[in-house]
Order: sequence, then C-alpha cells, then structure tokens
Amino acid sequence: MESFSLTPIPLCVDLDGTLIRSDLLVESFFLLLKHRPLCLFLVPLWLWRGKAVLKYEIARRVQPDYALLPYDTAFLDWLRAEHARGRPLWLCTASHRLLAEPLAEHLGLFERVLASEDGLNLSGARKRERLVAALGERGYDYAGNAAIDLEVWRHARHAISVDLPARLRPELARVATIEREFAPRPAGLKVYAQALRLHQWVKNLLIFLPLLLSHQIDVRAIAASLTAFLAFGLCASSVYLLNDLLDLPSDRRHPRKRQRPFASGALGLVRGALLIPALLALAGLLCLGLPAEFFGMLTLYYALTVAYSVKLKEFVLIDVIALAGLYTSRILAGAAAVSLHNSFWLLAFSVFLFLSLALVKRYAELREMLRRGRERASGRDYSTHDLALLQTLGIASAYNSVLVLALYINSDTSRQLYARPELIWLLCPVLLYWVSRVWLKTHRDEMHDDPVVFAVRDRASRWLLFATGLIVLAAV
Repeated sequence: MESFSLTPIPLCVDLDGTLIRSDLLVESFFLLLKHRPLCLFLVPLWLWRGKAVLKYEIARRVQPDYALLPYDTAFLDWLRAEHARGRPLWLCTASHRLLAEPLAEHLGLFERVLASEDGLNLSGARKRERLVAALGERGYDYAGNAAIDLEVWRHARHAISVDLPARLRPELARVATIEREFAPRPAGLKVYAQALRLHQWVKNLLIFLPLLLSHQIDVRAIAASLTAFLAFGLCASSVYLLNDLLDLPSDRRHPRKRQRPFASGALGLVRGALLIPALLALAGLLCLGLPAEFFGMLTLYYALTVAYSVKLKEFVLIDVIALAGLYTSRILAGAAAVSLHNSFWLLAFSVFLFLSLALVKRYAELREMLRRGRERASGRDYSTHDLALLQTLGIASAYNSVLVLALYINSDTSRQLYARPELIWLLCPVLLYWVSRVWLKTHRDEMHDDPVVFAVRDRASRWLLFATGLIVLAAV
C-alpha cells in the first residue's frame, strides 16, 4: 500500500452533509429519475449488485450542476482560508469518483480525491483503512458530519465537525481531539411545513364545494369531506416533496424557489425521500373510510401530478391545461367523497377559471425572467416573447368563466336550488372584478408567482370572498 509523509498534515474532507448540505447519490438519483425515468426499474438490480455499483451506474448517466449545489458556505470559506495558508486538502467521500472528481475540479481546492470506485463503497471503516494506509495512524485531520464518520475520526489527529447532531458530540469528544466545530442546523417544524407546503392545502378547500353547492349538508357528509380534505392534503404534500426533489437544479436557478428547504439544503434529501411514501400511505389509509370513487380520483390526481412533475411541465400550454385539470380534480374528488353527481356547470366554470390562474402563474414567472434579463424560463418551454399571447389567453379564459356563471344563473338548475336566484347575478360583477384585478396586478408585476398564495394574502380577495358568501346566503 502507498504511504505519504506530508507536512503539514492533510485535512481530509467528507463531501455529503459536510462540504455540501446535500447528498450526491440522492441528488443524482432524482436527476436520473427526472431525465431517464425508465431507469427506475433498473435501480433494484443495481442495488442488488452492491451500493458501489448503484453509485457507478447512476453517476455514469447523469451529472449535477456543481455550481448550483448547496455548499456549506461557512465551512467552505474556512477551507479556502486553510488552502491559502498552504494546508493540503483531500476530498474523501463515499460518492462515486465520477461525481467527486468534477466537483473537486470545480472548487479547485483539493490536491487529491479518494472516492468510491471499482465496486468499493468508500465509507466508514473502508474510508478509515484507506486513509490510515495512505497517511498513517494520526497522520490526517478529518472533517465529517455523521455517526459513520466516528470510525474515521478515531484514527485521526484532529476532528472537524460540520453540522454534527448534538447527541454525537460527546462521543466525538471521547474518540478524537476536536480542532473546530461548525454548529449544526437542525430542521425545525417551520422547515418541514415549508417542504410539505402546508399553505397550499388551501387549494383542497375545493373539495367542500360540491357539498356546499348541493345544499344537502349533514354530519356524515361533513365528516367524509373533512377526511377527503386530509387525504388530499397528505397526497399533495407527498407529490410536492417529489416535485421539489425532481426540480432541484431549476429551483436553484430561481430567485425565490432557491430558498426552498431541499434546494437550499435546509432539509436533508434522504428525509424528503422517506416522507414521500409515508405520506402517501397515510392518505391511502384515510381512503378506506370513503367511497371507492374517491380513491380512484385521488389515484388519478396523483398520477397526473407525477406526470406533470416529471414531464408535462416541460411542454408549452399542456402544462397549464394539466394544472387546470389538477384544480378541477379536487372538485371531482369532493363530489365522489359524498357520492354526489358532478355538476356540468361547476366543472365548466372551474376549467376556465383555473386555466386562467395557471396562465397567471406562467405569465408572472416570465415577467420575472424579463426583469432579470433572461429570455427563457428554466425547465419550461416558454420565452418572454410569449407574454402577450399568454395574457390574451388568460384573460379570455377568465371572462369565459364569468360567462359560464351567468349561464348557470339563468338555468333551471339554479332556479331549483335557490329561492331568489336573481340575487346570484351579483356574483358576476364580483367575479368579473376579481379576475380583472388579478390580471391587472400580474401585468403590473405585483403578482406572486402562485396566484393561490396571492389570493390568501390579498385583503381585497378576502373581502370579495366574504361578499360572495353573503350573496349566496341571501339567495338561498
């Protein structure tokens, strides 16, 4: 085995969770899933042949953008200072060499790279054996972040801990001399709430709409709708997690989305990957107390959302139609949960209204691109030249929703449900004002890139919703 005698002693740096607030294997896995989804069926075969083989097969197919990775900036600044002082730096990682070497080249700090290769997964005891063989007992300092690094620290001269869980700190102090500590950044409830996008659950209130408009409200129906609301929320959060893991590169290029928990490194990718099936399983359990039709609608919603996350969002106009379909599916699911027939008028109204809001979302994103001097949206088949057309399509769709509402008010269905259907006409100017205001705000660059978030935060929108409720109550 080769042996080196270097002065000063090299600082050997772990990669995943230490140098970067992420995990290259998980990053590259979701990158593979995004661009080559059929490879998912090969993953069990690769894993059966060993973790090192899995890492190699993924690494030879995809490469992350190393400039976009969430580096631990405080630790990286310290490494640069140590490198400037002449301290030798080695990158020692369980990630595959095909990924580790380009990262080291990008940073320009490391004089040598030790990584997984040739069927060897370089982690834990294997990493310690490799370092001791190359540098000798106590012949290196080591920077790591996890329990598996304790074996490496045990034979190091000094230990540098980065984001080490507090429970492991006493054990590290027993096995090694701590040179420097970079404080852990535990993910609090707020970070999990952001990752699960609990604020987006407001969209699931559409589930209650068929029940409210049917005027057949009872305790059992309310309980069924509440269960459906919770099941849809858990399912939606599961998909939001998947979407964020698939969209890491494009999110990191976005001025606001780069602050999302996974893109910024505030929440570990492994935790997100484990939460996806857990939330989906909980949603499935809730479906056991609801009609089979609701489970079918939830399955359809999940399939459409995954298709949107993986591919549909890349196709111009198909993406906004899919988004409108996802909103409408909530109404269909709400009707299925309480065994109601879907209203033609309600479905037609929702398709036009939500298509307009989906176009608002794309229009706002393109306006942001225009302000930043970029011509094309990342991961979307749109350019800033499409702004005028999208605005025209969106406003036309919005006004069509008002037209559908007017036709519904004049229908026999409306006369059967409302004692004073003429009062419902007041909803037309309310809706006309709201959709016009939404597009005016969007044109003025005053629109959040998610119109639902805008509606929740906007005081005028809340007052208009209150007025809508009063009008409907007066008409009943």
